[in-house]
Amino acid sequence: MKIIAIIPAHLRSIRFPKKIIFPILGLPMIEHVRRRVLISNVFSEVYVATCDKEISKLVKNNNGKVIFTSKKHKNGTSRVAEAIKKIKCTHVVLIQGDEPLILPQHLRLIYNKIKSNPKNLSWNAVGSIEKKEDLNKHSFVKCIVKNQKITKCFRFFNNLSAEDKKEKNIKKILGLIAFKKNFLLKISKKSASKNEKSELIEQMRIIDNNYKISPVLIKPTLPSVNEPNEVKIIKNYIKKYNNQKILLNKILNWKI
Repeated sequence: MKIIAIIPAHLRSIRFPKKIIFPILGLPMIEHVRRRVLISNVFSEVYVATCDKEISKLVKNNNGKVIFTSKKHKNGTSRVAEAIKKIKCTHVVLIQGDEPLILPQHLRLIYNKIKSNPKNLSWNAVGSIEKKEDLNKHSFVKCIVKNQKITKCFRFFNNLSAEDKKEKNIKKILGLIAFKKNFLLKISKKSASKNEKSELIEQMRIIDNNYKISPVLIKPTLPSVNEPNEVKIIKNYIKKYNNQKILLNKILNWKI
């Protein structure tokens, strides 16, 4: 078994252009993520998959590994599927580049989930939803968890059916997704499903094709960066929590 990690990245974020390289407390956002993945010390290889020379140069200048991909990709899953075609591995963990608070222990958790059930096809980290108003916040994805699998992903609670609204186990989808390599290559070749297109949620292709996504509960739920105003939230979070301050110090002093 060989489990690798890939961070898909591009500059054309709709809500926050060039957010992936936005500076946060001394480092571009993608370096916060990449170095945290390295600190977890569980993956055989850690790559950044990108179509942008600016990102590639930044990562390489920090002694990181880059896989250059096509510009046609509409989501991170598709980009990672291209990136792993020529890499020898059994599983891949996709870490979104806008998760600068991700903890090494969370990465180890999903790694161990793969090790314990390697025949599973896909996994997705999920977390609790802390504010009721977040159920209708478009910028992050929610899901329904039922019988140890993610059965539906959505953006607006109000758009759910009356039956789905009764479900109590609703979680936030986090930017930490894992796949069996062969399954990712297979699912990426299928056409985008109707729900994937309407909701702009890549996980719905898996669900709509009747495959299982296993939820991995992460505690605590950490904020990510979807919009410019959320950078301040990230900075305040790091300053508030001692474990984040210690980790920031490690990252800033990481020997590249």
